[in-house]
Amino acid sequence: MKTAALTLAGFWPMSRHMPSSELTTGRRVKLFKNGRNQAVRIPREFELPGPDAIMRKEGERLVIEPVPRKSLLEVLATLEPLDEEFQEIEDPPPEPFDL
Repeated sequence: MKTAALTLAGFWPMSRHMPSSELTTGRRVKLFKNGRNQAVRIPREFELPGPDAIMRKEGERLVIEPVPRKSLLEVLATLEPLDEEFQEIEDPPPEPFDL
């Protein structure tokens, strides 16, 4: 019989509040059907941030981890360019001063 294990990345904020043996030995969880999909109830202490997660198989293990946050450059790349003309801003040179 195949089993699936939930593995947490070391950066998980709740993990520092959990006993270390629970992280290494795992915890039994309930599997259930949600329509045609199999689902797992994730206990509160393993709750992931955000609305999405990444899931992959590593051999017989099922690994679920948080989606990395987008960088500012990735967010800016999704914005549409502005079609507006902006007024020129006067930029006089700085006035001299003594040190």
